[in-house]
Amino acid sequence: MGGASEDSEHAAPAGHGFFAWVRVVVFVLAGVAGLGIATMMVITCLDVVLRVFGRPLTGALDIVKVAGAVTIAGALPYTTAVKGHVAIEYFFQKLSRRGRVVVDTTARLLGMTLFGLLSWESVQYGLSLQRSGQVTATLKLPLFWVPYLVAFSCVAVAAVILYNLLHPGKAMIKP
Repeated sequence: MGGASEDSEHAAPAGHGFFAWVRVVVFVLAGVAGLGIATMMVITCLDVVLRVFGRPLTGALDIVKVAGAVTIAGALPYTTAVKGHVAIEYFFQKLSRRGRVVVDTTARLLGMTLFGLLSWESVQYGLSLQRSGQVTATLKLPLFWVPYLVAFSCVAVAAVILYNLLHPGKAMIKP
């Protein structure tokens, strides 16, 4: 059922096991990113309004910083899945078809390696934050979970890149 010749109307059909799960993870992380943006907007607006009355919101900077990291981590897999990153098409199109395949494959393999290493390092950093008990400056919120989220996001990005490597020319998700 399905395969390389399947109709490309849908970016990643639901019946493709692993990549169907990756797609779900990408959408969940995009939702988390959306919540992060909403949190930053609400906290910033609330802080500005409360400052007018001489009562700034305690810990607003802590919350906005954490929400910013969550937003970036959550948005990265979706941006990769819809192929929303900047590409240097001018030089790429000047290559022969074989040259484009080699460059594209090499770039994707390097990308998967990079995000695998970023994931590993993020876990290591999260463990060190957890061991040291690192918290935010004002609200004393624990921070160890943020690098874990970044690590999970990096694994999702690597899986999306794998999809792109195995399905050239097809976006996993259509924007």
